[in-house]
Amino acid sequence: MDENSQVSRLHQLLSVPNQLTFLRLAFLPFLIISIRYERYDWALGILLAAGASDGLDGLLARRLKQKTAVGAYLDPIADKLLLSSSFFMLALEQKIRWWLAIMVLGRDVLMLTAAAGILLAVGYVSFPPSIWGKVTTGLQILMVFLVIVLALVQNPVLRAARDACIWLVAGFTTFSGLHYSIAVARRLSQ
Repeated sequence: MDENSQVSRLHQLLSVPNQLTFLRLAFLPFLIISIRYERYDWALGILLAAGASDGLDGLLARRLKQKTAVGAYLDPIADKLLLSSSFFMLALEQKIRWWLAIMVLGRDVLMLTAAAGILLAVGYVSFPPSIWGKVTTGLQILMVFLVIVLALVQNPVLRAARDACIWLVAGFTTFSGLHYSIAVARRLSQ
């Protein structure tokens, strides 16, 4: 590998959108700690900052024409780590039922295992997120947000929204996991 190629890769790795993704990954231990020690005010702030950095890194990647392969891998990994950790910690703190956390974590493990298996077996294959996966992720984020806000403020309307969101998350998590499995099988059979 020549020096120009190494410099180019370093510039891609250190692009502004990728730095924002690394920042989002750096939020992870603080989010876990804040939930564990029931500092839901801090957890809410970290969650909002992570959401803002996620939106900003995508916007900057498009506007600055700095979309990179590293960013394409890191961005969804950062999102999954934040969401999975949130569900696990909130279940540990008895703010979310374990069955729901296990469903969310199980779907993520299924997707990561399938992606790793495909990568090892046939190399990189692009699987852009489906609309069902995006809706599921959005509902999971909403669920974490509602649970954290309800840990700070008791509100019957928010409680009703959280209760409805539980079933929406469960249904969409199941459906999108099945949809992903079928899509992967079809894609690989081609």
